[in-house]
Amino acid sequence: MKFVDEANLRVEAGDGGHGCLSFRREKYVPHGGPDGGDGGDGGSVYLIADHNLNTLYDYRINRVFKAERGGNGAGKNRTGAKGETRYLPVPVGTLCYSRETGELIGDLTHDGETVCVAQGGYHGLGNARFKSSTNQAPRKTTDGTPGEIRELRLELKLLADVGLVGLPNAGKSTLLSAISAARPRIADYPFTTLQPQVGVVSAGPLRSFTLVDLPGLIEGAAEGVGLGHRFLRHVQRTRLLFHLVDAVDIEGRDPVVQIRTITDELERFNPELAKRPRWLLLNKVDALDAEVVADLRERVIAELNWQGPIYTISAINPDSLRILVDEAMNALEAESARHDAETDNDGAESRGDERA
Repeated sequence: MKFVDEANLRVEAGDGGHGCLSFRREKYVPHGGPDGGDGGDGGSVYLIADHNLNTLYDYRINRVFKAERGGNGAGKNRTGAKGETRYLPVPVGTLCYSRETGELIGDLTHDGETVCVAQGGYHGLGNARFKSSTNQAPRKTTDGTPGEIRELRLELKLLADVGLVGLPNAGKSTLLSAISAARPRIADYPFTTLQPQVGVVSAGPLRSFTLVDLPGLIEGAAEGVGLGHRFLRHVQRTRLLFHLVDAVDIEGRDPVVQIRTITDELERFNPELAKRPRWLLLNKVDALDAEVVADLRERVIAELNWQGPIYTISAINPDSLRILVDEAMNALEAESARHDAETDNDGAESRGDERA
């Protein structure tokens, strides 16, 4: 199925059912009185996150979705049926915006999470509701209110633990296939990856993390150049970035210049990404002498003032990849433990404030 991470759609909630004007008329019952029932509420439209989905492709085909209308009231104080609520499944990580105002309506980050995007109409009232001691035969009813109609824009940001960024032909797809079960397209020309690829990396029994490979970035990607600008949003939800660099420099691309190019694009797209933990991976070092690799590390540290970890890896050297996977898993687990501890402390403080 084609990967689609943006879609526009129209949702229409059901109208509320109308109230009924009716009087009770039965044989041998001289004073029947009003017995018109209320209408039913219209059905609402909800988005629901589904972990089994990974694309918004279905919403490129069908663009209009309607919920059921509420039933009208009837005599004998019978209430109209409620309109059935409509649920639209979307991938986890979907953001929903109003196309009219640009307002963020909801951000679905957990499986099963829901958000109401169109509220159903309220039911109308039957004439039995208006009976009183001074008005024993009311002829007043109310109509149900219209259901909400909204134009929406859906935007998918993939949820992954680690994001893989780098220039074209840096070896990102090869690395993804080497450390996970993903099988991305691999070729010896640029832009073989045309859409994000997600793989699950195993670090041992019951220990794994997800890795997303983005199409190669080039200079000017943040302003719309090349393919990468369409998918830069997907690294915003990652907790760690792998910055892959071709250390061999076969095509005349100086590794230091490569690093600076990607760093600048991330900063221009979102300054927060520049603060995200980022590990530098010098790739294809199997084709270089150890002294050349050591000199390259020193250049990176000296010219870029690089503060983060630097790894020298090769897709044909499983040992270097295993070290990378193990240390990434340890870092992610430590970050999760810190987050949980901070959450527990915040909860304890709030409970203490409530008791005070």
